[in-house]
Amino acid sequence: MFDVDRYLRRIGCAGETGVDIATLRKLHKNHLMTIPYNGATQDFGDGPSLVDLDEDATFETCVVQGRGGTCFQLNRLFARLLTELGYDVTLLAASTAEGWEACGLDVEHMFHHVTLDGEQWLVDVGYPGPSYIEPLRVCDAVQGQYGSQFRLVERGSRIALQRRGRITRWSVVYSFTTTPRQWSDWKDMEDFLTREIAADTGPQDGTKVLCGRTLDNGQVVLKGRRHLTVRDGRDEVRTITDDAEHERLLSHLLSGSFG
Repeated sequence: MFDVDRYLRRIGCAGETGVDIATLRKLHKNHLMTIPYNGATQDFGDGPSLVDLDEDATFETCVVQGRGGTCFQLNRLFARLLTELGYDVTLLAASTAEGWEACGLDVEHMFHHVTLDGEQWLVDVGYPGPSYIEPLRVCDAVQGQYGSQFRLVERGSRIALQRRGRITRWSVVYSFTTTPRQWSDWKDMEDFLTREIAADTGPQDGTKVLCGRTLDNGQVVLKGRRHLTVRDGRDEVRTITDDAEHERLLSHLLSGSFG
């Protein structure tokens, strides 16, 4: 059962019920550090359920048990938490270049913006990374976080969220519009996932793994065999060929027991 107090305790924010940017920053970062992105948690046994998601059951799996989840699970739960605390939350949709190529839908990713004291902030606890660790203000300025820089660039009718590390060039995290969305807008994504699951007969060799967790000064992402670590804005990428190492890194990432 969804419970605000239990949620706050789980992410190390017991009693943090203020509606202000300092509290929002703490809720956002602590959530990312405590609850991993884990593409393997959503049960598709009865088919994908993005629109009519059981929030109580999802809360138990993703938050209480700490198993994490995808954007459709984590950002939906976080939106409910913020709303019940009194924040003004708007549901948004985004797409990555890879996701657009795969499904051709602009609702590949789910996240939010929060309106607070006349300013808008992007809020996203459901992206594996690398991305912003604290809420990102919607403005024209370049914003720095833990050694990385972020900016929002208008591209026609869409906005591109871009990131740059200390020694890397600007690259697009995802693109979006500020058009408010409804949960029902993800029905097309639900149908796409249903078709993909039915057609998937490939080997389970670790190449489909997608997990991420935030560190105090960066993020760790395991995408297939690609292991990315960002610390203080410095990106380090390795390709993991050893199965035992791959399993060990995945276990450490999901449990948060890495250095």
